[in-house]
Amino acid sequence: MSRIKETLSNISDSAKHISFTKKHKKFFLALFASLVIVAAIIGIVAGVSSRNNSDESDTSHHAVVKSACSGTFYPDLCFSAVTTVPAGTAKKVRSQKDVIELSLNITTTAVEHNYFKIKKLLARKDLTTREETALHDCLETIDETLDELHEAVEDLHEYPNKKSLTQHADDLKTLMSAAMTNQETCLDGFSHEGADKKIREVLIDGEKYVEKMCSNALAMIKNMTDTDIANEMMLKSSNRKLKEDESGIAWPEWLSAGDRRLLQSSSVTPNVVVAADGSGNFKTVSEAVAKAPEKSSKRYIIRIKAGVYRENVEVPKKKSNIMFIGDGRTKTIITGSRNVVDGSTTFHSATVAVVGEKFLARDITFQNTAGPSKHQAVALRVGSDLSAFYNCDMLAYQDTLYVHSNRQFYVNCLVAGTVDFIFGNAAAVFQNCDIHARKPNSGQKNMVTAQGRTDPNQNTGIVIQKCRIGATSDLQPVRKNFPTYLGRPWKEYSRTVVMQSTISDVIQPAGWHEWSGSFALKTLFYAEYQNTGAGASTSARVKWGGYKVITSASEAQAFTPGRFIAGGSWLSSTGFPFALGL
Repeated sequence: MSRIKETLSNISDSAKHISFTKKHKKFFLALFASLVIVAAIIGIVAGVSSRNNSDESDTSHHAVVKSACSGTFYPDLCFSAVTTVPAGTAKKVRSQKDVIELSLNITTTAVEHNYFKIKKLLARKDLTTREETALHDCLETIDETLDELHEAVEDLHEYPNKKSLTQHADDLKTLMSAAMTNQETCLDGFSHEGADKKIREVLIDGEKYVEKMCSNALAMIKNMTDTDIANEMMLKSSNRKLKEDESGIAWPEWLSAGDRRLLQSSSVTPNVVVAADGSGNFKTVSEAVAKAPEKSSKRYIIRIKAGVYRENVEVPKKKSNIMFIGDGRTKTIITGSRNVVDGSTTFHSATVAVVGEKFLARDITFQNTAGPSKHQAVALRVGSDLSAFYNCDMLAYQDTLYVHSNRQFYVNCLVAGTVDFIFGNAAAVFQNCDIHARKPNSGQKNMVTAQGRTDPNQNTGIVIQKCRIGATSDLQPVRKNFPTYLGRPWKEYSRTVVMQSTISDVIQPAGWHEWSGSFALKTLFYAEYQNTGAGASTSARVKWGGYKVITSASEAQAFTPGRFIAGGSWLSSTGFPFALGL
C-alpha cells in the first residue's frame, strides 16, 4: 500500500507542471485501478487463509469437546459451556483431559458466583434463625466444593503419572461425588414451604447448574479412566501388589515412617490431653481442636479423658490428620442436643462434625439427646476423606449418623437410632458393627439407612458387612408394633448393600421401604448377599426393579473395603482391625 501512496504522490506533483493529454490520463487511471485491485486480492486471500486455519482449529476443538461431552448426562450443557469460552482458551483443548479441566474451571467460577449470591442473602434483615443457619451451611459446603474442584484440577495435571490409574480414578471420582453432594446439602437445608421455599428458589438454579457441571465432569472422568485402565490391563499383568514395607504391611505413601511406628505400637502418646476436671491441657474438645495445626502431614493425637463433654465440636477442612482417643466408649462421651424442631438444620445439628481428611477416632461415644420428638438430630456428621472409627458408639434417634461424603470406615462400632439413622452420600463401609433400631414415637417406622446418591456415576453408597442388625432393649419387646426396615431411598440412585451380616427378626420380611410412592424404585441399587438370621430370608423381599440378591462372590467383592473405599491403600495406617475382602 505504501507503494501505491508513493505513486499517487508523484502523479500529483507532476500534474502541477505538465498538462496531460486524454491518453495519458487514461493510462494512469488504469494503472491506479490495477494496483488497487491487486492489493484487494492479496487482502482477500490472506483473510480467507486465516479464516480457513481458524475454522479448522474450531472444527477440531469442537470435535474433541463433542466427543467428550457425548458420554455425559447433560451433553448440551457440557458442549455449550466449554465452547463459549474465549478463543485463546478453546485452542488449548486437544484432549478429553483438557475438556474436563476446562469444565472444572468453568464450574469453579459458577461456585464463586453462588458464594456472592449467598453473602447477599445473608445481609437481609428478615431472615429466621433457621434460614440464616441454612445459608451458613451453604457457605461451608461452597468452601468445601472449591477445595474439591481445586484438588481435582491438580490431580488431572498429574494424571496419569503420579499414582496408579486406579488410584487416580478413585480419588477423582471421590472429589466430584463429594462436590455434587455439597450442592444437594445446601438445598436440603431449606424446606419447600413458606419463607424457606422463597430462598431455595433464589438458590436452586445456581446450585443445580454446578451439580450438573460436576455430573458431566464425573462422567468424563469415569469414561477416560475406564478406557485407560482397560488399555493398561491389556498391556500389563493385572496382578499388581501394593507397595509393602519391611514388615509386610501395606502403608499409604502419605503416611510417614514415624506415623507408621506410632500407630503400630500398642500405646499411643497424645499431643494434648482434654480433661473436664482440668487435669489436662484443655477442658473442652473444641479448644484442643482449635489449637491443632492446620494441614498437618503428621498425626495429631488428642486424648479425651473419661467424662461427659457437653459441647458441639467441629473439625474443619483445614484440620487434617487429627485423631481422637477416648478412655472407653462408655467413659468418654461427647453429647449435644441440637435438632431441627428447635431451629437447626440437619447439617448443623451434629454434636460432632468432622471434615478434615484422615480423621480417626476410637473408644468414644458421640451422642445427641434431643429425642424422637425433635425429628432430625445428628450425633456425628462425617465428611472426612479416608476417615475411620473404631470402638465408637453413635447414639441418637432420627438421623443418628450422617455419613455425608468421601470415603469412611467403621469397625466394632455401635450405631443406634430410629428413622434414617445411617444416612448420607459417603462411600461408607461398616464392618463387625452392631446396628440397632430403637423404640420410636408412636406411629413411626424405623429405617436403618437412607442413602443419598444422586448420580449413577458417583462412587458412593452404604455397605454393611459382617455386622449384626437388631433392636435395642426398649424396642425388642414391642418390635411388632414398630415396623423396622433395612432402608429407604433418600435420593434417586440410592445404593445400599447388606452382606454377610446377621439380621434379626426386627426387620420386616419385605426388607426395604419406599420413600414416596414409586420414587427411585427402578433407579436405586439395594442388594443382599449371604446374610443369616431370622430376618435374613429374601423370599418375601420387595420386587422393585433396583433390588437384587447377589449370588456371586465376584460381584459382592466390589463392595468390600478393598474395592469400595480403596482400603488397601490406607486402612493399615489406622492401626484399626479390618478385612479387605469377603
